[in-house]
Amino acid sequence: MPSSVEPHLVWFRRDLRLDDNPAWSGHDGPTVALFVLDPRPWHAAGPRRQSLLAAHLRSLDTALRQRGGGLLVLGGDPVDVVPRAAAALGARAVSWNADVSGYAQRRDAAVAAALRSDGIEVATHWGTLVHAPGAIRAKSTGTVPRVFTPFHKQWAATEWDDWTLDGDVSVLDPATLPGLAHLPVVPVAEASDGTVGGEDVAHARLRRWLDDVDGYPDRRDRPDDAEGTSHLSADLRFGTLSPRTVATVIGDSTAGRGAFVRQLAWRDWYAHLFVERPELATHAMAPGLDDIAWLDDPEGLEAWRTGRTGYPIVDAGMRELAATGWMHNRVRMITASFLVKDLLIDWRLGEAHFRRELVDFEVSQNVGNWQWVAGTGPDAAPYFRIFNPIMQGRKFDPDGAYVRRWVPELRELSDRDIHTPWEVAPLDLAVAGITLGETYPWPIVDHAMARDRTLAAYGAAKGTA
Repeated sequence: MPSSVEPHLVWFRRDLRLDDNPAWSGHDGPTVALFVLDPRPWHAAGPRRQSLLAAHLRSLDTALRQRGGGLLVLGGDPVDVVPRAAAALGARAVSWNADVSGYAQRRDAAVAAALRSDGIEVATHWGTLVHAPGAIRAKSTGTVPRVFTPFHKQWAATEWDDWTLDGDVSVLDPATLPGLAHLPVVPVAEASDGTVGGEDVAHARLRRWLDDVDGYPDRRDRPDDAEGTSHLSADLRFGTLSPRTVATVIGDSTAGRGAFVRQLAWRDWYAHLFVERPELATHAMAPGLDDIAWLDDPEGLEAWRTGRTGYPIVDAGMRELAATGWMHNRVRMITASFLVKDLLIDWRLGEAHFRRELVDFEVSQNVGNWQWVAGTGPDAAPYFRIFNPIMQGRKFDPDGAYVRRWVPELRELSDRDIHTPWEVAPLDLAVAGITLGETYPWPIVDHAMARDRTLAAYGAAKGTA
């Protein structure tokens, strides 16, 4: 590269789009697009999330090539790789969209310090959230509100910070750049399962959701309703859609649209809390609830992971997760509650399993929702609120369609019996081709007993037993 060219380096992470991306279009001039394949999060992800990432990187590379450039992918620790790449390219500045996990905050601080020590300008943005952390604070404490409703009220009333999106960016082709010979270049791979990714696909999904979003409040809790949820969570997680774009396109002109956009506030809330309290990844916010006497039950944990608990709605959810890397939100709550409140297994073990399997995993959302169900986090469900898996199944899967899809060995049972096969007469079970303990398990725990056990354990930890 001629010495007179001092490019701007944009480090993509969870913002794999060019549209509505302040880190990408908030500057002028020649620009190199960089992604660093960090081995730590890569190896922590399951194969489906790895494949989806590959699909998004391939799509981003294609979009950049259409603009005359391409995506530079390097492998290794970003703390080492990003400063090395900036030096090799003679970059004048590096920009990125910030992230919220404790690991991301430490990583980004180390990268920024190394760049600045080399005289390279650093510009960070918050293109992954509607409002940047710090924008919503309780007047009494100056901290993020610990209750969601006041957070949402302030979130909805706060004007958006300006994102500069009119920069005159010219994309450089990394294949033509000298200075990269000693950098760990990684080819942009194809998705292993043929997945198609990218922002065009995400925008098409958002447009389709416009046909169904008005019915969101009435249909969102039905796991068998394919049009009841948006399926945009992975797009937001990988940043192929900007949350501001989603909020703008959906709007609040109907109750359904307003209810859906409210979910973006939940997403911001958990992210803001994590910036302030990254220890939430492993520690309860509620006093005393790090001291719950969790059970050491590897057999119960494995039965839960594999969808063999004997509770059909729980097993359906866990099998859906294993087969697809996704689970309906209502069923996420049911399965999480079962692990924590019925089996009395530490929520962190469940969070770790979801962390590996979910294609839409993002740490603040995953941990925040697990702590909500466990009753250990901010504005959590009260610890004595324990989902009854039978009632949940009958209420939200009343015709058994969801269970029949994912637990097909029960498909011949009636709509009501499919949620309690252990209560079905032996002759009726035989007619349905079911042998409890062989073709489908007996329940691994009695819900009423488990509820009493959990209340006692939580009460002891809180000092109220």
